[in-house]
Amino acid sequence: MFGIGTGELMIIALVALIVLGPERLPKAARFAGLWIRRARAQWYSVKSELERELAAEDLKRSVRDAQRSIEDVGTQLRDAGQRARAGLDEVRQEAGDLVAQARRMSGEPPATHRSLDALPGPPAPAEPPLPPEAIAGDPTRPPVPASTDADEETDRGAAR
Repeated sequence: MFGIGTGELMIIALVALIVLGPERLPKAARFAGLWIRRARAQWYSVKSELERELAAEDLKRSVRDAQRSIEDVGTQLRDAGQRARAGLDEVRQEAGDLVAQARRMSGEPPATHRSLDALPGPPAPAEPPLPPEAIAGDPTRPPVPASTDADEETDRGAAR
């Protein structure tokens, strides 16, 4: 404990027995034990308080680090937002320039930009609408014509 060996403890016990005598030695031992327990309790109290302080300091440090990283992310987001706004403003400016340039050009659009409906030629044949079964069914199978009541009765009669 304090670097005191067994022989040294025996010498201290013998001196205490001689000095205090056999009547007061148990009381003195209890008193010494009480002071040792109090000293240990005080030491553990100081130790636990120190550990709590260190833990609180670590927690404060981690909170500060988290706040700094949040501020950094906020700055990065603001910078990215400003760059995006600048890019959007640039695109708007270019679009406005293109619109102004198009207005300065002749009134008729080039042939490549004309609508296909405006071109002369035969009208496209209108396709008949598909039955609902073909739309909702399997696209790999051909549509099945809807059966009528007369077909159903013929099928029932053939099955009998």
